[in-house]
Amino acid sequence: MNHKVIINIPISNNEVPELRELGGWGRRDEDYPTLFERCNFWAGVRDENNKLIAFGYVCGMGLEHGYMEDVIVHPEYQGQGIGVELVKELLRESDRFGLRIVTVTYEENNTNFYKTCGFTPGSGGVWQSYK
Repeated sequence: MNHKVIINIPISNNEVPELRELGGWGRRDEDYPTLFERCNFWAGVRDENNKLIAFGYVCGMGLEHGYMEDVIVHPEYQGQGIGVELVKELLRESDRFGLRIVTVTYEENNTNFYKTCGFTPGSGGVWQSYK
């Protein structure tokens, strides 16, 4: 089955939270639709039944640098290359958008995935509020 990555695909407010929950993440229902209004662009993939099976987005000031977030693929569709194509399409759109640097944070066990997508691993840090 060939799944097409679409930039700024129409997505209803409940679809990403449902996908996040299926992936074992917090739903973050309160983020939608605000996220779509604030990020530079997003991408999604739908299955043959029009169900959202992959999602990710790029945010930033719209200058030289952006950051990629929430790259997620439905568990039943993982391992089929959908995530790699999603990330690569987000990077192509970043280039068209004028972003020359895109960063992403990820857990160490995902290093090879992001290397496959074209990222160079580096050191960095993440701060998180636990409120």
